[in-house]
Formats: sequence, C-alpha cells, structure tokens
Amino acid sequence: MRSYRLSLLVLCAGVFSAAGLPLAIGQSLPTTERGWAELAVATLCPVDDLSGIEAQSRLTGSWLVEETRHPADGEPGVVTIRLALPGADEISIERRQAAGRLRQFRASYFARIDDELAPRLLAIADGGCTIQSAREIRQAEHPWFYLDQLDGNLTTLRWSETLQAPWPEGSDPGGVRVALVDSGLAYDMNLFRDRLARDPKGVPLGYDYWDLDPWPYDGDVSRSPFLPIRHGTAVASVLVREAPDATLIPFRYPRPDMSRMADIVSDAARAGARILAMPLGSNRIDDWSAFAAALAQHDILAIVSAGNNGRDIDRNPLWPAVLPLENMIVVTSADGFGRLAQGSNWGLESVDIMLPAENVPIIDFRGASGTASGSSYAVPRLAALAARLLQREPSLTIGQLRERIFARATPSPFETSPVVAVGWIPDPSAD
Repeated sequence: MRSYRLSLLVLCAGVFSAAGLPLAIGQSLPTTERGWAELAVATLCPVDDLSGIEAQSRLTGSWLVEETRHPADGEPGVVTIRLALPGADEISIERRQAAGRLRQFRASYFARIDDELAPRLLAIADGGCTIQSAREIRQAEHPWFYLDQLDGNLTTLRWSETLQAPWPEGSDPGGVRVALVDSGLAYDMNLFRDRLARDPKGVPLGYDYWDLDPWPYDGDVSRSPFLPIRHGTAVASVLVREAPDATLIPFRYPRPDMSRMADIVSDAARAGARILAMPLGSNRIDDWSAFAAALAQHDILAIVSAGNNGRDIDRNPLWPAVLPLENMIVVTSADGFGRLAQGSNWGLESVDIMLPAENVPIIDFRGASGTASGSSYAVPRLAALAARLLQREPSLTIGQLRERIFARATPSPFETSPVVAVGWIPDPSAD
C-alpha cells in the first residue's frame, strides 16, 4: 500500500502545509490512506452545507479539484468534492442528504500510479458521522485483485470479493459458441470454468474491453469502483443451464469507449461465435454506431435486450434495440401468462419477441442461488434456444436461425393488442 509523508517546512512565521494553510507546531499530515479517510470524515462530515472551498480550508494539505451538486438547481441531494493531496493522490468526498439532513457521508481515496488515479479505499459514515464500514481494493499476485469489506475501524476484515482473477485451466468442451457481452463473468466459478471456449493452447477466449486487459471478470464499476454491479454472472448462469452444450466467450463491455463494440463483434466472429448475447443498452445513439456497422458485416446473430424503462421504444428509442438490423433479435420480458412484465419495454416495430423472464432462477457471482427479473434475463433464455437449435442443425444460416426462432412465437393470450412485432414464446427452454 502506498503512503506519503509531507516534509514540513518550518519558517519563522510558523509551519505551512502544501496548500499554504497553517499547521500547528509538531502537527503532521496523515501518512496512510486510512488516515486520510478518517481525517476527512472527522473534519468534513460534521460541516453543514459543505462547499469545495470550505473542504479545502478544513482538510489541511488539500486543494480543491472539482465540486459537483446534483441536482444543480435547488437543494442538492448529492454533493461531491474532489480534493488533491500532497504527492498527487486524491480524496473524493460525497455527501448524500435529504430534506436538508445528512444521510450518508463517503470518503474515497485514490492513489496516483503512473499518472493515473487508482481506487484504494472507501470509508462510509452514517448521518451522525460515525464510520460504519469501509471497502479496500487490494492487489495480490498478478493478476489477482480483491475487494475487502472492512468494519468501521477500517482494519477488521468482514469478507473479501474477487475483482480480477486469472483464467482457470481446462480444455475447450466444444459445442456452439455464444459470446456474452455484459459486465463480465466470474469465470473462476465451477459453474463456468469447464464451459469456456478456448484456443488451441487451452487459453479461454474473451477480453475485458472496459480495462483493456485479458481478464473480463464480472464488475460494472460505473457507479463506484468500490461498489461494483455484478450482472454478467447471473445472466450467464441462465444461459448455461438452458443450453448445457454451449460454450461461453465472455466480453466485459466497453463503458469508457463504446466504439470498442465494433472490436467485440469482430472478435466474437473471429472466435467462431454464431450468437452474440447482449443484455444491455443506452439512450445514446452515438454509443452504438460502431456496433451497428460491425454487426452488419458479420454472420452472427445478436440477441438484444429491449430494456427495463417501462416505455414504448418505438416512440422513445433505446439503442441498440431500435436498430433495423436483419441479424438481430430484440427480446423483452413477460410473465408466465404472456403479459408484458411491469417495467419492461415494448415496441410493435422495434421489439420482436417477449418470453417469460420474471423470477428466473439464477446463480450470482458468489455462487448463491436466487431469482432475477427483466429483459436482461430474457436475453440468455433466447440465446440458449438459439444455441440448442444450432447444436441440432449446425448448417443453419443466421437468417434461417432467426426464422426458426420466430416460428415458435404465438400471439399472447393475455394482451388485447400486440406489443411486440412477432409474438410470445411461452417456454423457450422446451424442445
């Protein structure tokens, strides 16, 4: 763990910090990440209506980098303040408040390594400014990374989660190759280690297009590097259960640069994937222009989620679902009776299929059993159906495969008027 010490310059007028603020004689700045987090909570959490300038003045040795308030107008619910520290590390302060009262206070420490900021520690305090828990990112032997859950003393370990792991050893099991584009995959779990597509040397196929490294481990860190969303593993558990002979090629989607989606499509096709399972989407058409151009050039069937915004995407588009591509099927979630699920998107032109995807049994990244709902879980069910069809008839073209799937759809017996273009598949796991 990196730490920094500030050499104090003793002047005849007194002692000064790097920010030009006076320090008491004999006082020193924190020398550890935990020390800075504790100091930030102690000095800044109790301050009502904290501003960036006030935070800089109170946290000795720091200087303001950025301040944001959400919403920008009116009383903010979240105030975020970035402060640079001696040695070029940073600490980020987040005040979450409602009706003028502090609900939670977060202090996140970032260490500067090779001119980049790496997340290290998050301390979480309650509305009374008492630290209740913390999360620390720990690097072990390359490429292992762990996320440690700590008690409020920032020392006692509660449990650890894997953030990155090496590929497991094994051999390619054969079968139809399905590329899964999601938050990644906990590929070291027993459920998946023997289900990975591999090259002739036994190295699993797949890539992390978020971090641009070979290990696409499950974790969407868009909300916080300390609070990753584990989505891909649960989705994949559905796929491997309903297509037991299929093999997986996991890709972690490129949130920092969505133009990399073109590389994912090309890599998937080059690796022999016939199916691309994509339980993701966004409101920005620019995110998907590279994907659309690449998919149109490859003989691969993309199974895409319609989304879970509770809206008609014909009128209020969601991409890539609304793209007019011949080698793409858009799927949404229904209940077991054929009724569009609450919160799931629909579209008589843009959405092709709805199928039961509510309370679907899943295995999460910890290996725990549970259930999940929504269009994201309709994707692996339809992708599994496509994989089974290809397993039986490997010579099917993508157009023929699409026709076989559409032929299974019927009008919903419970929707008074159609909400999707093709229809409802009552049981996609039935053969």
